[in-house]
Amino acid sequence: MTTALTEQTLGSLACLIPGATRVFRQYKLDFCCGGNTRLRDAALQRSLDAQAIADELAALGSDPTEPDWRNEPPTALIDHVLERFHERHREQLPELIRLANRVEQVHGNKADCPTGLAEHLWCMQQELESHMLKEEQILFPMLQRGIQLSPTQGPIAVMRYEHDQHGAALERLAELTNDITPPANACNTWRALYRGLEELRGDLMQHIHLENNILFVTASAN
Repeated sequence: MTTALTEQTLGSLACLIPGATRVFRQYKLDFCCGGNTRLRDAALQRSLDAQAIADELAALGSDPTEPDWRNEPPTALIDHVLERFHERHREQLPELIRLANRVEQVHGNKADCPTGLAEHLWCMQQELESHMLKEEQILFPMLQRGIQLSPTQGPIAVMRYEHDQHGAALERLAELTNDITPPANACNTWRALYRGLEELRGDLMQHIHLENNILFVTASAN
């Protein structure tokens, strides 16, 4: 069983096993933009034990509170993405930018201050807002009407490309913040900022996963 898991892609495992995304984040395995990579190969790239990760995945219990979105109609998943992620990102980023500005202003003379973080978050906000508007105004209405779309060109291809850019932005976020790890003497504002950044990273990765590995796949297959 667990040997077979190592041959499956990160994206398929994230769909198949509730809680898998938490394990993947723990080991820094990219299940959203890198969802087509097999667990064995992804682990090898990071010098990890694929079998040990597979055993951990196999031990996870089911989570009846989270629906299997592969079995739900695309319209239901779209509604979930809009409510759970689009609205949430629009709440998260302005506050994170405010906190980052505060930390940089107060602690800018310290070596471990995340200098440039506020500007990076502002850029992320602009790019993400543009991306979400394209989905809300163009792609999602097409999918809700049942229009079949090519996976390699047109709106889906554009959204996948922009998802890759969001993934690169998260990598830069990790570089600026020591992988979102506050220093031992960090003030409460600094710690609150990093807790928010960790939440943003988890939310955005789950958001991209649901679209790349489920919604877009379903739309291309219909």
